[in-house]
Amino acid sequence: MRRCRVVVRGRVQGVFFRVSCARAARARGLAGWVRNRPDGRVEAVFEGPAEAVLAQIDWCRTGPPHAIVEEVEIVDEPAEGIVGFGIEG
Repeated sequence: MRRCRVVVRGRVQGVFFRVSCARAARARGLAGWVRNRPDGRVEAVFEGPAEAVLAQIDWCRTGPPHAIVEEVEIVDEPAEGIVGFGIEG
């Protein structure tokens, strides 16, 4: 079980990043959440099997078709055993 917090910078708001991210994370069986930050970045937490978390992080490096990802920050965190994947704020 692995948990990572990811912050994505670039043109990532207003391009369906959160919805697309949540759909991809759910398809991989991940738990967590995704949200817009006031500074224009998108923040997400992914928790689940390590391979699925890494695949979701790779997805974040590109995002949906109209996104322009400039940087992805990744921080490992202790797994909390959360369930489900949500879209916040």
